[in-house]
Amino acid sequence: MTTALDRAAAPGGDGSPVLSVEDLHVRYGGSHVLQGVSFTVPATGVTTLLGRNGVGKTTTLKAIIGLAPRTGQILLQDRAIQHEPTTRIIRRGIGYVPEDREVFGGLTVDENLRLVDPDRGVEAPIVGTLFPDLVTRAKQRAGTLSGGQQQMVSLARVLLRDTSVLLIDEPTKGLAPKLVTEVADVLAEVARTTPILLVEQNLPLVRRIADTVVVLDAGQVVHSGGAAELVADPQLTRELLGVSMRREGAA
Repeated sequence: MTTALDRAAAPGGDGSPVLSVEDLHVRYGGSHVLQGVSFTVPATGVTTLLGRNGVGKTTTLKAIIGLAPRTGQILLQDRAIQHEPTTRIIRRGIGYVPEDREVFGGLTVDENLRLVDPDRGVEAPIVGTLFPDLVTRAKQRAGTLSGGQQQMVSLARVLLRDTSVLLIDEPTKGLAPKLVTEVADVLAEVARTTPILLVEQNLPLVRRIADTVVVLDAGQVVHSGGAAELVADPQLTRELLGVSMRREGAA
């Protein structure tokens, strides 16, 4: 089974984005949650979705993989996927790590991973390389792990699949600063071989690992560009996100 670290970094290719979202709309009942969202995810690096709470970041990820009712066009490596069921979209190469992690608490760490890689589980090279703590906790039930450790299980599980792009929803939410740093280290390493679309609120982490940013407000894209330029501009950061870099914890 091929994993993120089993693959060599791809050559430059034709520069086409790995994922393109165009005129994406999501409606729940009478609420128009996403109102024509359009952006692309380059074939390398980390693209971060930013925005205040409730502007549609998580909904965007769910819409891409078919977990939210949507209209618009979604291209994965130039293939339209907006009419395909979630199971087929995942098989086509989108990895998804939800905000609530969704580990199987009654199963051990190793059993959680063997659901994806039955032959290796924690013995897969990527686990030992990126998640050595999970190897030592192979027989521990996932439900007894800390939030940070459960996040590592969730990340490891999706990385055991062959993926073209990873969608990761707030992986550092609620984690202690030390664990935030560990997650940032893992994401930076993974992004060397697999592009990531990341929803994240921790701006120092964004400054450290993100290449590009897409900012949502009221269900629309209001800014896109380089991550470094955004986080280096306190006025723009406050205007778009309502936060100051001085108030954010370190990554």
